[in-house]
Amino acid sequence: MAVTEAPTKTIKLVITRQDKPDSKPYTETFEIPYRPNMNVISALMEIQRNPVQNDGQSTSPVCWDSNCLEEVCGACSMNINGKPRQACTALVDKLEQPIRLEPMKTFPVVRDLVVNRERMFGALKRVKAWIPIDGTYDLGPGPRMAETKRQWAYELSKCMTCGVCLEACPNVNEKTSFIGPAAISQVRLFNAHPTGEMNKDERLETLMEDGGIEGCGNSQNCVRACPKGIPLTTSIAAINKDTTKQLFKKWLGM
Repeated sequence: MAVTEAPTKTIKLVITRQDKPDSKPYTETFEIPYRPNMNVISALMEIQRNPVQNDGQSTSPVCWDSNCLEEVCGACSMNINGKPRQACTALVDKLEQPIRLEPMKTFPVVRDLVVNRERMFGALKRVKAWIPIDGTYDLGPGPRMAETKRQWAYELSKCMTCGVCLEACPNVNEKTSFIGPAAISQVRLFNAHPTGEMNKDERLETLMEDGGIEGCGNSQNCVRACPKGIPLTTSIAAINKDTTKQLFKKWLGM
């Protein structure tokens, strides 16, 4: 009696590709062998090893960004089945097939799933998202931060500049200059720091300019999409209050 082999389980992926920043996007479909506990990155690595479409036609390896593979660096952001998220923590077993991979639309495409997040990094420069020091010599221990403040500030510091919140926000697009929720939350973080507070007014003034906090439409998509669970809408509300106070201070000449 002949023994029939069980069909090999496979994973089907439909990937949106783009050869150059100014070229037209297209899709390619791949079917790869299934392995337990695969994430999207391991599926992309399988395609990289053998870049053959499901119809047998050879193609070039798919390009994507990744680094830490443990949801810390934020590099592997992409749209997975229509939702922006990290590819390293997107488990194949929990995704509906075919798995559709697309680059984030908020940022210019460099190639395939790789995007240029300069818009986000530029926003952090605008708000001076750093703690200034007057030299590189040993300044000794800095001022202590109250434990209650440190706890919520730590939650804001988890931001990995992944860009998911900007991708989810309907107010961040090529037609607007809205700075985005990540930079606003970082203003709250650095303004809470005992040393960073020295530049508090300057950061708030930046958010009062065009493309600042007035660009938020309160859709609250950002806080739902954030992979680190950062309370972005709480930060936006707090900064909205601070910029209002700053405006009154200017009017009163304080």
